[in-house]
Amino acid sequence: MKLTADRIIDAGLAVFAQAGYHGLSMRRVAERLGAHAGSLYYHVPNKAALLQLMADRVARQAYDAGSTALAALPVHAAWQKRVEAQAVTLRKGIRQHLGGAVMFADSPKVLSSGALSLMERLLQTLNDAGVPEEQAGIAADALFSHITGFVLQEQGESTTPTISAEDIADLRERFPRTVTAAAAHDQDEKFIRSVRLLCAGIATLIEHP
Repeated sequence: MKLTADRIIDAGLAVFAQAGYHGLSMRRVAERLGAHAGSLYYHVPNKAALLQLMADRVARQAYDAGSTALAALPVHAAWQKRVEAQAVTLRKGIRQHLGGAVMFADSPKVLSSGALSLMERLLQTLNDAGVPEEQAGIAADALFSHITGFVLQEQGESTTPTISAEDIADLRERFPRTVTAAAAHDQDEKFIRSVRLLCAGIATLIEHP
């Protein structure tokens, strides 16, 4: 198959999912494609550029999904619903890629235009809601950090060892509140509630700037 930037990005995402940032190299990407490393540089000049393209792919997909979700909302939907739509689609988007949360967290460092577009739109939503500009950036960072951390925990679940019924019973006896809280909701519901909790906090900035 013809070597293209899209194929190199696909291979880069696959290598990143298996080996992480430090294991990602142009040589390993080339090996996955069955090509010589030198042939990649015509399309992608170096690892830094590849990371930027990969982060941009993840963020752009999330941005487009968010655009669709926002368009489906009623015209006069509350700002909290608009934030929720963006949060839900971003979580779904970065979950689609193993290591996606790490990549998204690092996306500002590689100046991903897709990630910057996500931030710009969220800031616009918060500004339109009446959040003071000097507070909106902190609020947006808090939301994105929460989403990234939530997905990091989800993507780490596959490596969690199996816990026996005896271990669970022991944990329930020693840490009853923590175990009960952890089992109270499924992940989707927990995520929605956590975003709404953050929005409730952000709302205080509008009421008491």
